Amino acid sequence: MGYISGGRCLRYSYPIVKHSFLVKDPKELPSVINQAFHIANTGRPGPVIVDLPKDVTSALIDVDTSGEFTLPGYSIRKEGSLESIKEAASMISSAEKPILMVGHGAVISGATQEIKAIVEKMQIPVINTLLGKGCFPESHDLNLGMPGMHGTAYANMALCDCDLIVSIGARWDDRIAGSPSDFQPQAKKIHIDIDPVEINKTVQVDCSIIGDAKSVLNSLYGFLEKGNTQRWVKQIRRLKREYPLKYKKEGKLRAQHVIEEMSRLTEGNAIVTTDVGQHQMWAAQFFKTEHTRHFLSSGGAGTMGFGFPAAIGAQMANPGKIVVAVVGDGGFQMTLPELSTAVNEKLPIKILLINNNYLGMVRQWQHMFYDNRLSGVDLEGNPDFVKLAGAYGCKGFRVKRSADVRKVLGAALAYNDGPCIIDAEVEKYDNVFPMVPSGASLDKMLLSMPRKKLEKPKGGT
Repeated sequence: MGYISGGRCLRYSYPIVKHSFLVKDPKELPSVINQAFHIANTGRPGPVIVDLPKDVTSALIDVDTSGEFTLPGYSIRKEGSLESIKEAASMISSAEKPILMVGHGAVISGATQEIKAIVEKMQIPVINTLLGKGCFPESHDLNLGMPGMHGTAYANMALCDCDLIVSIGARWDDRIAGSPSDFQPQAKKIHIDIDPVEINKTVQVDCSIIGDAKSVLNSLYGFLEKGNTQRWVKQIRRLKREYPLKYKKEGKLRAQHVIEEMSRLTEGNAIVTTDVGQHQMWAAQFFKTEHTRHFLSSGGAGTMGFGFPAAIGAQMANPGKIVVAVVGDGGFQMTLPELSTAVNEKLPIKILLINNNYLGMVRQWQHMFYDNRLSGVDLEGNPDFVKLAGAYGCKGFRVKRSADVRKVLGAALAYNDGPCIIDAEVEKYDNVFPMVPSGASLDKMLLSMPRKKLEKPKGGT
């Protein structure tokens, strides 16, 4: 190919970035950089690649980045259509069992206060996607947490019985919709999104509003008339009482216990980052988040090794905040060399390592759907993570017993001279419940391991 450590990166990048540039004339560079930042930060944000050949990077140019530019065909609609907003307001006002589904678009838009105002005026329960976590405080009486594959039982049950779903910056992904073609046919659906491509992409909706969530909700609020949701709210409260999240308190240390205790000690104010897997789902269930942009995960990208580097970025941007990286023993080993960065910068990140000596979520699927034929999931070769911490000049803690959890986490939170690893040696064979098998509808939710053999999942992993 004639390349060293190179390739046709522009072509490779098309499916995974928002836009790509190849700069051939050095004089175009200032304008292209301006365009790249504009595209990356407007509308639905996303990465932009600027491919710079060697002759461009070594050229001398006049630095002038103030020039204007035009982007034919690229326009962002911030305000929603008034006609659609009025239609949505009428549907919400007349609904008896409505639900708001808050996604990452609402977080990016900064629509927290607008959502809270509508919820409290209309008395509408709220569910959030994984990346929408924190946009509406989880301590609120009307918060139902995350729905879907590993969502709360009461969120899924509420979705199964609602008559209207209002998606705010959420994309109806397969972890929530399961089987999109028959997703909650009893409920009408409204979709608010800044990206027109998302409308009717997965689930057909009855009303769509293309625009910035914060702006649209501001307009929507004025047209809403309080409906009758008293019986619905009463039903929601009953579901929350009867089907709470739970785990075994006896026996070996449980990951849920460690995560829940860290949540309790940090009072919902910590910035939490995660990798991907069982620990991620338990963090979504048990680490309560009160503020927007305080739960960082790779979402649909499903990126192992994301949690710790994300925590470094979060701590550097928020030096006064408690930052907790909830990671698995598999994912952490993909990016642990960044410990040297955290140590050198004296970043007081709390690395809560959920150590079950397995790639736990893969083991869970092999156990539940493939007759427990385990393959490639055992992590018997794990290092001693406390000694590993010491090798990097980092503080290490270990917890094995339930009785020691509060004391060990308290000591880790009190340590602020740099990063620390909390090696939580937890039960190896625990599975995440509730669980909706991939590709199944929400009414097929499992609250515990069934006795009968399960069919292989129809959807993706």
